[in-house]
Amino acid sequence: MTKLGADRSAFTQTITVAITGASGIQYALRLIECLLQSDCQVYVLMSKPGKIVMGMDTDIPVPARTSDVQSQFSERYRAAPGQLLAFGTDEWTSPVASGSGVPDAMVVCPCTTGTLASLAAGNCNNLIERAADVVIKENKKLIVMPREMPFSVIHLENMLKLARLGVCILPPNPAFYNRPQTLEDIIDFIVARVLDQLQIPHDLQPRWGIDS
Repeated sequence: MTKLGADRSAFTQTITVAITGASGIQYALRLIECLLQSDCQVYVLMSKPGKIVMGMDTDIPVPARTSDVQSQFSERYRAAPGQLLAFGTDEWTSPVASGSGVPDAMVVCPCTTGTLASLAAGNCNNLIERAADVVIKENKKLIVMPREMPFSVIHLENMLKLARLGVCILPPNPAFYNRPQTLEDIIDFIVARVLDQLQIPHDLQPRWGIDS
């Protein structure tokens, strides 16, 4: 079981970041880094397929155990003690499994279409699904980032069902009006939109019509 460590009141917000087995873990890693820099407490949930895709999409060593996820991410992004906590997908005693421990918001990044379907159906077969179910029932912010193309009617219907429940559907679709020069610029554009939805200040990119 993951030790909870620091009191949540020491942080500005508590955000759950769930990483599933779709391509695009770079968005999740950058989001985690930015949340930690913004003095948020971060709960990390990572599925087994998510770890597999991490090995395919990055050169970062893939953590085998949940404790490895917590120590590796904490060290990589210089988290304060107790600031980043990782929970296994079968760790039903974790705070995200109950409304009494619900975070301020949750981001599923990236989100597979299988996870999307499970969330729309209200399934709770693993901790990621249960955590999202809790966030919805407690009327907290849930952001889902489906990474697929093209979308089928099934995918669109599942997104519509969640959107009608107040879930933010935020596909990681980059723009190019900001003239990105690097891959990091493209990643930051997407992460900036997530931070905006979480109402977390940032300076990742100029704002349209405001910043020069």
